[in-house]
Amino acid sequence: MMKNNFLAAFLLFTGLTSCQCLPVFASQSADSTVMMQGFHWTSWKKAPWWGEIRSRAGEISGAGIDLVWLPPSSDSLSPEGYMPRKLELQDSSYGTAAQLSAAVKALHASGVRVIGDIVLNHRVGVKNWADFAAPAWGADSVCSDDEWGQGAGARDTGKGFHAARDIDHTKGYIQNFAKSWLNGLRAGAGYDGWRYDYARGFSPAYLLAYNRASAPSFAVAEIWDDFDLNNTDAHRQSSVDWIDSVNGEIKVFDFTTKGILQAAVRAGEYWRLCDANGRPSGLIGWWPANAVTFIDNHDTGPSPAGGKKNAGSGSGGEVKQNAWPFPSDKLMAGYAYILTHPGIPCVYWPHFFDWGLKAPISALIKIRREAGITSSSAVSIVRAEQGLYAALIGGRAALKLGDKAWDPGAGWKLAAVGPGYAVWTK
Repeated sequence: MMKNNFLAAFLLFTGLTSCQCLPVFASQSADSTVMMQGFHWTSWKKAPWWGEIRSRAGEISGAGIDLVWLPPSSDSLSPEGYMPRKLELQDSSYGTAAQLSAAVKALHASGVRVIGDIVLNHRVGVKNWADFAAPAWGADSVCSDDEWGQGAGARDTGKGFHAARDIDHTKGYIQNFAKSWLNGLRAGAGYDGWRYDYARGFSPAYLLAYNRASAPSFAVAEIWDDFDLNNTDAHRQSSVDWIDSVNGEIKVFDFTTKGILQAAVRAGEYWRLCDANGRPSGLIGWWPANAVTFIDNHDTGPSPAGGKKNAGSGSGGEVKQNAWPFPSDKLMAGYAYILTHPGIPCVYWPHFFDWGLKAPISALIKIRREAGITSSSAVSIVRAEQGLYAALIGGRAALKLGDKAWDPGAGWKLAAVGPGYAVWTK
């Protein structure tokens, strides 16, 4: 049984066994957000990236995307931004603070909210391991069990990060800085909310405090746990437990759905998409309103090294961050799934702008909008077997994945079709 007591009691009381993703948490209203990861691992090479974001604002909005996640904007040792150095300096490999502000304003003018990538777990020094500047912190800001060996703070309250100094969030001055810094970014850069990097790195109690202090309109955390395809319930339970720990106030990326979905489309094992109770087998089957679904991101998927790449190709023109990629020839089937199902879908920039998939992805977003599909839409899985997945979503959309014949019957209109997928509307 799911650990979340409210959800478990609700399901026990109602006796639900069919595949219905219901908005069972009263505090979670249906959310129609469709987001985009507005960068990839090598975006910094196209400097200023903030100028690229600004120039694409109209295209992003025109596709029906209304939230963009930007990369870390603080000064960083690594050009990608994940080794923060001078947190108070918003000039980075992606461009200047002024260019960032202009990009955010352009997105806002197009009706698109913006979330910043926030790295709070760790920092690096300017010239050595821990000579922190802007702000300057002493050795007591570093966890005592950090690899540096000179940390004078408390022990780490989460998982360690070997490439930089783990920051001691038990310190009051660290907590005060984090809160004021986030509020400063909201007022200065204009961010509407946050994507929290490496959220397993310190206690969720601190992250919840920071989130409440900065009052974001949207917040999502990276909870990337080890994935076992033979024990997927444990994986999504871990996500549910973390969401519980922050009182349901911060969403998480649905790595469970990603892992199951890419295994399913790779070998036609669509039975994986339905759990023992007839619900979607990822986090969207248990807590869809707090699940951000995705196909790939800057870590899991490939990033352009230059030029464009054909979606069906398996090599060339890319660098391999590529830690856990979705099958490149099955991408649109994956997007058909996340864009017709509950949760909050996130589109990866290279797929949209570099791989020539802008038109079919935009078509699916339009279907989602017109069918009124939200983060909490109900799902009824009709078939989930080798070679075929078929489901009705919200009563107004139907999806088929796989090569077997199936259609929803009379009264439905074919709205989109592509390799391995078909979508109908009513």
